[in-house]
Amino acid sequence: MSRHLAYALALCAAPAAAQVPLDVPSGQPVTHHDTITGEPGPAGLTVRFRFIAPQIARDAGTMPFEIAAGDMEYLCETFALPRLPGIGPQVSQIVVTLMDRPVTFGDPDPQATQFFEAYRPEDGRCIWEGF
Repeated sequence: MSRHLAYALALCAAPAAAQVPLDVPSGQPVTHHDTITGEPGPAGLTVRFRFIAPQIARDAGTMPFEIAAGDMEYLCETFALPRLPGIGPQVSQIVVTLMDRPVTFGDPDPQATQFFEAYRPEDGRCIWEGF
């Protein structure tokens, strides 16, 4: 095995760095989980930004949707917008998801609590579109 291949395999096997909590208006702990691209959306090219927010869990009951919605808009404008590609096809919709635990995209998990909001990127802002 070449030295370069061994190094690449070691990088793949290394544990992921701990996610740093993001500051959001509610103060709840939120971490970026993943970004989903290449999945069709109802409004054209859609990018999904998914975050872990344990306080939205039904059993925790500490973070109602009405408060978490402000966090989602904030994450759209401060986290998602700066990460959109500057060239190529333009994104038509950003979906921000808060999950109380990691959920595999597209798989149902009735035990998980998830909040979703959709936004249209326009003039450097996130315009709420709702579902």
